[in-house]
Amino acid sequence: MPSFSTSLEKSIHSAISLANEKKHEFATLEHLLLALIKEKDARRVLEACNVDIKVLTEKLKTFLDEELEGLISDLEGAEAVPTTGFQRVIQRAAIHVQSSGRTEVTRRKCISCNLRRTGKSRGIFSSRARYD
Repeated sequence: MPSFSTSLEKSIHSAISLANEKKHEFATLEHLLLALIKEKDARRVLEACNVDIKVLTEKLKTFLDEELEGLISDLEGAEAVPTTGFQRVIQRAAIHVQSSGRTEVTRRKCISCNLRRTGKSRGIFSSRARYD
């Protein structure tokens, strides 16, 4: 199995930290995408797909604040757990990298292979995305 780049690991930890800051029980695709688009290399992929990063960022923040209220945990010190969708995105990128003979999964690869799979930049990672 390929390894994760240091930058991808930081983005994954950033996504989980964001979920923890908001006291969310789960780290979702939206947390992950928000963490990924903070970095230049991942933004370039989305911009190449004509995604307005500023609009996407605002919609993701609004979604996390308004739509995920049900994920707030009352347990003190609870750590957010990545959802299966979150895990699937990372796994899909790892499989793609492995099948191409490469050894490292990057943020850019994480976004690009998942965009390719959905066939559209509008949904980014999932058809349930509400930031279109």
